[in-house]
Amino acid sequence: MRFLSSVFIFIVLLVSQQAYSQPVPKNNAKDIFGTDTDPVEYATPDLDEMLWTDEITDSSRYLSTEYIFIPEFENEESVVWFDEEDEEGQLITVITQEQILYDSTWVTYAEYYAVWDTRNVNPYRIDATEFRDTLAIVLYDSLNGFSWSMPLTESQITSGFGIRHYRWHYGTDLELDTGDPIVAAFDGVVRIQQFDGGGYGNYVLIRHYNGLETIYGHMSKALVKVGQYVKAGELIGLGGSTGRSSGPHLHFEVRYEGNPIDPTFLFDFQHHTLRGRVFNLMPEHYGYLKSARKVYVHTVRSGESLGSISRKYRVPVATICKLNGIRSSTPLRVGRRLRIR
Repeated sequence: MRFLSSVFIFIVLLVSQQAYSQPVPKNNAKDIFGTDTDPVEYATPDLDEMLWTDEITDSSRYLSTEYIFIPEFENEESVVWFDEEDEEGQLITVITQEQILYDSTWVTYAEYYAVWDTRNVNPYRIDATEFRDTLAIVLYDSLNGFSWSMPLTESQITSGFGIRHYRWHYGTDLELDTGDPIVAAFDGVVRIQQFDGGGYGNYVLIRHYNGLETIYGHMSKALVKVGQYVKAGELIGLGGSTGRSSGPHLHFEVRYEGNPIDPTFLFDFQHHTLRGRVFNLMPEHYGYLKSARKVYVHTVRSGESLGSISRKYRVPVATICKLNGIRSSTPLRVGRRLRIR
């Protein structure tokens, strides 16, 4: 019994010694309840080390839940909302009063977001040559559910952005076969879905939450309607060769405030991916407008007619007549200068 008592006392002394040998919290650190806490050691992170990255992935397979974009206002009390019907009887929401600072100028939301034209590609009447600032456009935000996708399963360019056949080509043509699926590049709402026999053919225009708009032309069939909300990667139509087209392909455009931007500034078609999460729109991206807006003039030669000139420049006879104030029956004098664009 005496031996067991000695062992018990030895164990108690050993435990007590270990308990008192634990480090004491520095500066008597206490939590909000007054209880002693262990000290917290802080370290300055290495600024040369990447602490977080947001990998770019094709979101067509990872569609998040439906989201309807509503602008955030600095002062909710200054916002006036009301619903009205447009000319086609469609209900639209009009936003007035609230202002935002854009391009060094205060404008109201109604001047941009409330422009909802279901027929005209560029109803904004904004001259991009006067754009002076750098505007950061967020292309996708995985944390908030805004996704992105390449418009086709493969990206083979057949014709780029720029002058072509005496006309300016405002998009990038991508190879496809008739019936191939075409999907939305970003989340947004369908603003236009119609047929343009002399140009886009069956086409869809989508307005996106970030202010961009994308156009998908020459479809054999459109599968969405005006006002429909679509997610990036969602099927919107089938490939084809409708409108002014020499063969099956997708005419893909990116526009901001109605003014085209070369899609290759945003998309790396060679590697079938997006160039980044944010696109910085700068005046240089609209530099092409100086050339695009030049007046092209043709000097009539012997044996030429309005029809042959129209085919040469791929400009409708009606357009040539309108630009020059003449009729289709007007005889052409050799040496006469006709404005083509």
